[in-house]
Amino acid sequence: MTARLTLTKNSREAWVYGFLGILVFLFMWHLACIYTNFGKIFPTPVFSLKAFLAAFVNPIGKYTLLGHIAVSLKRVLVGYILSSVAGIIIGMAMGHWKMAHAIIYPIFSIIRPIPGIAWIPLAILWIGIGEPTIYFIIFMGGFSQMVMNTMDGAHHVSKDLIGVAKVLGAKENQIFGKIVLPYSIPYIFTGLQTSLSTSWMAVLAAEMITAREGAGWLILAGMQTGRIENNVIGMISIGGVGLILASLLRATERRLCRWTVRSR
Repeated sequence: MTARLTLTKNSREAWVYGFLGILVFLFMWHLACIYTNFGKIFPTPVFSLKAFLAAFVNPIGKYTLLGHIAVSLKRVLVGYILSSVAGIIIGMAMGHWKMAHAIIYPIFSIIRPIPGIAWIPLAILWIGIGEPTIYFIIFMGGFSQMVMNTMDGAHHVSKDLIGVAKVLGAKENQIFGKIVLPYSIPYIFTGLQTSLSTSWMAVLAAEMITAREGAGWLILAGMQTGRIENNVIGMISIGGVGLILASLLRATERRLCRWTVRSR
């Protein structure tokens, strides 16, 4: 009970300090715009907030802000889910079976350092300009992180525990389903968190090149029309939605992985 009260107090303090940090940041931003040349190239926080709220009502391009966020969110979720499923399957295979690791890892080692945005030219060449290209870029942006974390989880399962299970007569599918997979879940959630961040970075780059709508396109449109407030709107949208998704994922992890340190 005492520990829970302490944890609640620490969480409350963290929220207060975080809120104060945001206020200080906004105040410094406002001062920089008013008293320096920074104001000539960047809008004040008040102007940015008004533009942000107005974007919910007044369309920018084809959609209002909610429409652009919905388009980007759909793209991210499609690419992110596909990369997560593929990453978990391949990561579990490489982490648990030596034969799969020997076959796949050399190829994966070549793909892993390549960032998602580096695939844009090839994706356009292979698939053309359109939604499948954006999904592919997001897929490649999150795939490697998902594979690496899942593989680490499956690889670090206690060999003694597996040995004891085999001595007691457990079959391979039982060892995988009741030992390897549960042990890997915290690592999988780490991969999901990291992959989500890289997926949002990938959609930003993809929409700036191949799309005509979306939060990333807002930034590009702001640059092309000289309306810096659209850049700010796009950046705030991406940051806000990313924060909400990461918080939901974190809450799910706390619920499903209560025994881990990360979920406390």
